[in-house]
Amino acid sequence: MARRRGGGLSLLFLLLTGAWLAGLVAFAEAIPDRAADDGRATDAIVVLTGGSGRIEVGLEQLAQGRAKKLFVSGVPHGVLPAELPGLATAAPDQITCCVVLGHQADNTIGNARETAAWMMAEGFHSLRLVTSNYHMPRSLLEFRRAMPGVEIVPHPVIPERVRQNDWWRWPGTTMLIVTEYSKYLLALAREWAGETLTPRAAAGVP
Repeated sequence: MARRRGGGLSLLFLLLTGAWLAGLVAFAEAIPDRAADDGRATDAIVVLTGGSGRIEVGLEQLAQGRAKKLFVSGVPHGVLPAELPGLATAAPDQITCCVVLGHQADNTIGNARETAAWMMAEGFHSLRLVTSNYHMPRSLLEFRRAMPGVEIVPHPVIPERVRQNDWWRWPGTTMLIVTEYSKYLLALAREWAGETLTPRAAAGVP
C-alpha cells in the first residue's frame, strides 16, 4: 500500500512538473520581441518604473501626441522629475504640463491600484501601458483586474540585456523569465481565488 501511494505521488509530481515546464515555455514564447504600435491615442500613458528605457519610451509616445498626460507609477518618495533617468533631459514645460509622478506603489499590484485611483480622479478611460516585455503579461493581468472598464493598450519595451533568442542558454535571462512566470502564476491564482481589485478599493474607499 505504501509503495502504491509513493508511486502515485511520484507520478503526480512528474505531471505537475511537466505542466509547469510546458507553461514556462509557452510563457517565454509569448513574450513580445517588438513593440507593435498601432498608433492609437489614449487618454494617458502609464509607465511602470523598474526597468531601463521605459520612461524614455513613454516620453516619445507623449511627444507624438499619443496621450494627454504621462503618469509614472512607482516613483520613490522624495524623488523629483529631474532626478529620474529619462526625465532629466526632458523639456521643463513638457514635465510641468503633462508628466505626473506616482509615489504610492512599490510592486505591480501597487502600480495597478495607484494608476486606478489616478485614472478615476482624472476621469480617464483609456491608457497606453509601458513596461518591459517580460513584465507585460502580469502587468496587464493586474491592470485589467483593477480597471475592468478601462481600455489598456500594451506598449512593451524590449530591454537589451534580455536575451530572448535561446533564452534557456542565458542564466540571467532564464532566471528572469522563471521568476516572472512564477509571479504570473501567483497572480492567476489570486484571480482564480476570487480576489478582485476595484477602482473604489484602489482609491482607498472601504
